[in-house]
Amino acid sequence: MNDRRLDSVFSALSDPTRREILGILSRGPLSVNDLARPFDISLPAVSRHLKVLERAGLITRSREGQVRPCRIAPEGLKVAASWLEEYRELWEARLDRMESYLESMKASRENPEEGEDEGPGRREDR
Repeated sequence: MNDRRLDSVFSALSDPTRREILGILSRGPLSVNDLARPFDISLPAVSRHLKVLERAGLITRSREGQVRPCRIAPEGLKVAASWLEEYRELWEARLDRMESYLESMKASRENPEEGEDEGPGRREDR
C-alpha cells in the first residue's frame, strides 16, 4: 500500500468538517453550494475542505453545466479500510489467544490435578 496515499486519506479524515462532508455525500452527490449550507463557514473554506478530500481520493467532482457536483469516491475509503482491517485481524487474533489462555488458567484453578503444585501461596498447608 502506498504510504503517501494512506497518509493523505487519514489526514483528510482527521478533520471533523471533512468527515461530516463525507457523511452528507454518502447520501448522494451535491453541489458545493448545497454542501456548504449546513456549515457555519465560508464557501471558500468549504472549497478548501473539498480540495483536501479530492486530493486524498475520497471525493470526485465533475462538471454538469454550471454546477460541479461532488460525489463520494468509495475506492478512497477502501485504502483506509484495508489498512484498518489488517490491524483488526491482528488484534482479534491476539485477543482470541488471550481469551484461550485465561480460560485455561481458570480451568486449571477450578480443577487442579492431584499432586500438582498450585503455585506459591496456594496450598492449604502453608
